[in-house]
Amino acid sequence: MKIVIMADNRKNELLVNFCIAYRQLLSKHTLISLHNTATLLESAADLSVVGLSTDYSGGFDQLASRAEYNEIDSVIYLRDTQLTNYNEINPLLKACDYNSIPYATNLASAEILILAIDRGDLDWRDLVRENNAF
Repeated sequence: MKIVIMADNRKNELLVNFCIAYRQLLSKHTLISLHNTATLLESAADLSVVGLSTDYSGGFDQLASRAEYNEIDSVIYLRDTQLTNYNEINPLLKACDYNSIPYATNLASAEILILAIDRGDLDWRDLVRENNAF
């Protein structure tokens, strides 16, 4: 599965701890993130993470495009509830909603999502990707 994994700045430490705790499960999948987060997770959690554009909004645009074409299977995005502006992330979450791509925005839902992926509850995403292939 292709899993997008990222966090707002104040949630980066929480994301690192999550990735360390679930490293065995996460390492079985293709992980995608923004460049800085990918570098952080590779060094701190010893995971292989594909890093996208260092331009913040450009990276979100790339992720939203991938979601629109069902090229990702789930999103873990630990959000900082103290931030008031989520315009950059909205296209990604809208594309996930439109294409029934599950996403988690807090630690509890992230744990549920990663455990569901490990159990095989989201294996149907493979069929969606195959049917959308050109």
